[in-house]
Amino acid sequence: MKNIPFTQKQILNLIASGRETPFYIYDEESLRHNAREMKECFSWIKDYKNFFAVKALPNPSIVKILHEEGMGADCSSLGELVLSARAGLAGHEIMFTSNNTPVSDFKKAAELGAIINLDDISHIEYFEKNVGPLPELLSFRYNPGALKEGNEIIGEPKDAKFGITTDQITDAYALARKKGVKRFGLHTMVCSNETNADYFLETIDILFSLVVQIHKEQGIVFDFINIGGGLGIPYEPDQKKLDLQKVSSGMKDLYEKKIRSSGHPDVRIVTESGRYVTGPYGYLVTRVRHTKETYKKYIGTDACMANLMRPGMYGAYHHITNISNPDQLSQRYDVVGSLCENNDKFAIDRELPEASQDDILVIHDVGAHAHAMGFQYNAKLRSAEFVLKSDGSFALIRRAETLDDYFATIIG
Repeated sequence: MKNIPFTQKQILNLIASGRETPFYIYDEESLRHNAREMKECFSWIKDYKNFFAVKALPNPSIVKILHEEGMGADCSSLGELVLSARAGLAGHEIMFTSNNTPVSDFKKAAELGAIINLDDISHIEYFEKNVGPLPELLSFRYNPGALKEGNEIIGEPKDAKFGITTDQITDAYALARKKGVKRFGLHTMVCSNETNADYFLETIDILFSLVVQIHKEQGIVFDFINIGGGLGIPYEPDQKKLDLQKVSSGMKDLYEKKIRSSGHPDVRIVTESGRYVTGPYGYLVTRVRHTKETYKKYIGTDACMANLMRPGMYGAYHHITNISNPDQLSQRYDVVGSLCENNDKFAIDRELPEASQDDILVIHDVGAHAHAMGFQYNAKLRSAEFVLKSDGSFALIRRAETLDDYFATIIG
């Protein structure tokens, strides 16, 4: 059974105050605790920092909370750069990793003094032509191709549009140094929602070996290695949690064997996790609008795929709790929304307590890649977001959209 950090009474009071369902709630106390545990887990690394993947939960209030706990921001677009700046981050607290990048985004990253992580060797000339001289510190995104087996969500690295190949990477660093770059970083990102610690250690081994190789061939000294994100979370109640301590201790062993033994000076290790940081600490609160029995039994909610895309898009599992009737005898339901699409389902053939109209359901583990992936198909409006404070109060951090918002950009 997954726990909920708020009570039915708190939710009903929030609704009574005029807040309409559906809405998101993020648990601030748990976010902070998790950020501190992550930092402690990698405490052997000098100046370790996680650059929170803003795409996972792009709300300035959340980014501020994580910044207060020592995290930076991993950005991939102009909007995410501006959001991070508004949350108080600047300079090398921001890592900018993008692909097919427009000039406007590169210019904003340079203006903020962000660490720029290039996706292709051709971007060196593109940056110089359209933005100006390369920064003193520059990083490249590496794609290991066939050296690394794929992850279920992202797929095989050799088929990915991201990054520079093994054959190209040494030339990229040599060209950057020729252009005046003094300091260097290396990055890769080859998985998503991975819970196997050994998968990350294989990737880290490849990165450390590449750093040693480039150092020996080119004499380049690396400032940092960004091992990427992709740290997974257990969505299902009986799913095993990623052993982050195993990742850390295994990385430390590889660091000693690969980096230190090679003669390369100490290099900083950073990460860019998003889901692992916030995923388990978000909740989508929705009300039962109708129940229906035809060929199957259905629970129809006032939330839909426009509020939470992952189950309909990926077939992803999200645990659901009926906080109005948690102890009722269970029945088998499809839990659905109101979109004109048959994949608008949060659960299929799920055993849940018997549901009635106006029951309050809570959908778990929506603190990442959930509200952020919302859309307006069928003219649906995006829902509000709240933070649950340590004193039990709720702070509104994004109001719900209105029809005026929806029509604001329409001309004619």
